[in-house]
Amino acid sequence: MIKCNNKLTLLFICLFSLLNSACQPAEDKPVQRWQHATDGAYAANISNDGKYSVVSSIYHGLSLWDIEENALKYSWSQQQDSSDNLVLLADISNNNSHALTANREAFSLWNIATGQSEGYWKVRESTIRDIALSNNGDFILLGKSNGTVVHITMSNGRRLEFLGHTEKINAVDMLPNGRIAISGGNDYVAYVWDTESGQVIYRFNHPSRVTMVALDPKGRFAFTADSKKSSNIWDLKTGKRISQLQYYNRHEIFSSVRFSDDGTQLLTGAPTRKVSLWSILTGERLDSWRVTPKESIRAAGAVVYSVAFRGKNQIITESSSGYAELWQRKSR
Repeated sequence: MIKCNNKLTLLFICLFSLLNSACQPAEDKPVQRWQHATDGAYAANISNDGKYSVVSSIYHGLSLWDIEENALKYSWSQQQDSSDNLVLLADISNNNSHALTANREAFSLWNIATGQSEGYWKVRESTIRDIALSNNGDFILLGKSNGTVVHITMSNGRRLEFLGHTEKINAVDMLPNGRIAISGGNDYVAYVWDTESGQVIYRFNHPSRVTMVALDPKGRFAFTADSKKSSNIWDLKTGKRISQLQYYNRHEIFSSVRFSDDGTQLLTGAPTRKVSLWSILTGERLDSWRVTPKESIRAAGAVVYSVAFRGKNQIITESSSGYAELWQRKSR
C-alpha cells in the first residue's frame, strides 16, 4: 500500500481548485437592481439612451419607468384581461417621444410626454410577430406570421406591405426616420428595404431561419442572426459584411441587440440570461454578464428582453425576471 505525502496531496488539491476556479466565470453582480414587475415580466424595451423602459407584466399591466430617477412614470392598459391578450412586444422611439406596444392581435401608440394613448388598432388576417417605431410616432412597422411586413404612415394611414418573404416574420427594425426597414424570417433571409417603394436594397442569406435583425440608428450598420451559427454585422452603405460574431458554442440565440453610439461595439441579450459586448470590427466578445434569474423558475432562467448602453462603462438590462439591472464593464 502506497501512502500519499500529505503536503504533496494538499498542494495538488490547491492547484486543482485554483485551476478549476479560474475556468469558472465570476458571479455576476449588478451595480444596481430595480424591480419593475412582481413575479416576472412578459416584455420590456429600454430606450436607446437608457433613460426609459416600458415593461409588460400580468400584475401591473404596462408600466413606463424613468430609469434615471427609478420612478414609475405611467401605468397603461391594453386590454390585459386574459393570458391570450398580454402585451408581448414593446418599442420606444429613438427620440423618446412615443412607445409602441402590441399583443398578437392589436397594437397601441403612447405619447411619452403626456402619457396619453394616441390610438389602438387591431390587425386583420395573421398575428403580429414583431414591431418597430420611428421618431415622433410617425411610422409603425409590423412583422406578421403570414410573411408580410406592414409599414404604416400614421399621418395619412398609408399602408405599404412588403411581400419579399415567403414564411413568417421573426424580427423587424427601421431607422428613426422610418425610411429604411430590415426584416428577417423563417425563409432563411433578411432583407433591407425602402419603406416608400418597397424595393429591396440588400438581401442577406442565412443557413437557417433568421431570428434577430437590427439597424444602427445612425444608419451605419445592420445586424442579422439565425438559429444556428451565423450572426453578422453588415455595412449599411455597401451591403458588405464587416464581421461575424465569434463564439464557440454550437449556436447562440439573441433576444435583444443594441449598437453603441460611437459605432465600435454591439450589445446583445439572450434567452439564457447572457449579456455580451462585442467588437463591431472584429466580432470578438469583449465582456459578458448573466442577469438575475426569475425566482419562480426551478432552472433559474431569464430572457434578456432589452439592453442599452449608459455612458462608456455601464450597460442596462431588462429581463423576464422583472428586474432592470445596471452593470459595470469588467476591467481587462
